[in-house]
Amino acid sequence: MRKKIKFSSILLSGVILSAALSTAVLAAGKVKVGMITTLSGGGAGLGIGVRDGFMLAIKLSGNDNIEVVIEDDQRKPDIAVQLADKMIQSDKVDVLTGIIWSNLAMAVVPSATAQGKFYLSPNAGPSALAGKGCHKNYFNVSWQNDNLSEAAGSYANDAGFSNSFMMAPNYPAGKDMLAGYKRYYKGTAAGELYTKLGQKDYAAEIAQIRASGADSVFFFLPGGMGISFLKQYAGSGVDIPLIGPAFSFDQGILQAVGEAAMGVKNTTQWNKDIDNPANATFVKAFQEEYGRLPSLYASQGYDTANLILSAMAKADVTDADAFRSALEAADFDSVRGKFAFSSNHHPIQDLYVREVIKEGDVYTNKLIGTSLKDHSNAYIDQCSM
Repeated sequence: MRKKIKFSSILLSGVILSAALSTAVLAAGKVKVGMITTLSGGGAGLGIGVRDGFMLAIKLSGNDNIEVVIEDDQRKPDIAVQLADKMIQSDKVDVLTGIIWSNLAMAVVPSATAQGKFYLSPNAGPSALAGKGCHKNYFNVSWQNDNLSEAAGSYANDAGFSNSFMMAPNYPAGKDMLAGYKRYYKGTAAGELYTKLGQKDYAAEIAQIRASGADSVFFFLPGGMGISFLKQYAGSGVDIPLIGPAFSFDQGILQAVGEAAMGVKNTTQWNKDIDNPANATFVKAFQEEYGRLPSLYASQGYDTANLILSAMAKADVTDADAFRSALEAADFDSVRGKFAFSSNHHPIQDLYVREVIKEGDVYTNKLIGTSLKDHSNAYIDQCSM
């Protein structure tokens, strides 16, 4: 289904923009954004989060010079490529965004940037696009794939784990996640395996974990994969501590996992209790608008939209060099607090450890520490940009 959305100047109750910002934004040229994201199937919650966070930021801005075309990629690379071609050739978009999965990003981003379009990733951050495949028109607003796993490796060391079993799906993000964990983790590997993307039955993998002698399990299983694994793991009687990046402990996923996730430590660049005004505004406004707590993906969509809006306030998108420079400046208030781009257009940011807790009837996360400060990525030297 194809949606074409254009917002007029609407402000949520309690949110006031300064007159100076409003004048600057409204003076900018129009920008047409093509959002290709996952809105159906097992990963739909992730794409819905990105979409909702993105559209909330636009609504809060009161900017009617930005138009968004939204399409569902169904988590299929061929569909994503078809949609990107249509958006570029027929819809004449200026900026593309929205992709959740790294294999889809690898199918879409190089072609889009080669055609002179800007691509701003609100999620997928494959190493191939951070290193030799970097491009001046490609920006990642979330993280480079390895980052949260690097933070998990650092946390594992601090926690005294020395024999981790490692598991991830067999696709670009899964390989990056294990590479990131091993880059910082100082212990040995009790086992390492790749599962099928979209897998739902983990009995064989849990049996291997049980027999491995591991003192910890690092896993990356986003969306429905994580829900299935966590429930099966909890029911197996295996009590080896779990560690993972935030993707299997996201706000939307936790309600489906329930008690099985309680107490698990996970790593992130954002949480709802990060103490800064931008985050407080975002969390409150998201709950008022959608009736639920925001997810990690919603926070990334929100920051991506605000990055575009900040660039629009400084430059017209038809002046590619000026618009690119405005994006590089990252002159917006991130919900994460400190935020800047490295030379290969990936974030420099703090990475945290959080723990799954229960607040009333709601499963959620609380921050318990910082794992890595002002962290960048391992692929800068490979990028010739």
